[in-house]
Amino acid sequence: MIDKTALEQVINEALEGTKMYLVTLKVSKDNVIDVALDSDEDITIDDCIAVNDAVLDAFDRDEEDYELTVGSYGITSPLLLPRQYRKNVGYEVEVLTADGRKLKGVLADADDEGFTLSTTVKKKLDGKKRPELVEEQERFDYSAVKYTKNIITV
Repeated sequence: MIDKTALEQVINEALEGTKMYLVTLKVSKDNVIDVALDSDEDITIDDCIAVNDAVLDAFDRDEEDYELTVGSYGITSPLLLPRQYRKNVGYEVEVLTADGRKLKGVLADADDEGFTLSTTVKKKLDGKKRPELVEEQERFDYSAVKYTKNIITV
């Protein structure tokens, strides 16, 4: 079986000096390798080919056969890394909290510990007869959410 640590090192070396980073690396017991990359900018097919070639150069298929897929992390996939959260500040997201609340709002801020979600809610304000829309911000630690996904509108 391919050494996952050595594989991760080869991939990270191939990504050095680029704006790309490794999001997920999966190696099955049958040596099926799935690499998902993200970037602060666009990822091209040539970027994926370069990482693919680096892996092929480092791990000889004649010694150990494997299947390799290198691709970009899907826009509809959950955000996993703080860097992905920072990249998506200003975009509308859906958050499922660990306590089961499902929220929609704008990702207002993100750092290494967590993120801030800005939501619009109806509230009855003092001195008003009808509820009004009010913007609220709530801070979350990454460990307090099950997932955060981009909301794609067309």
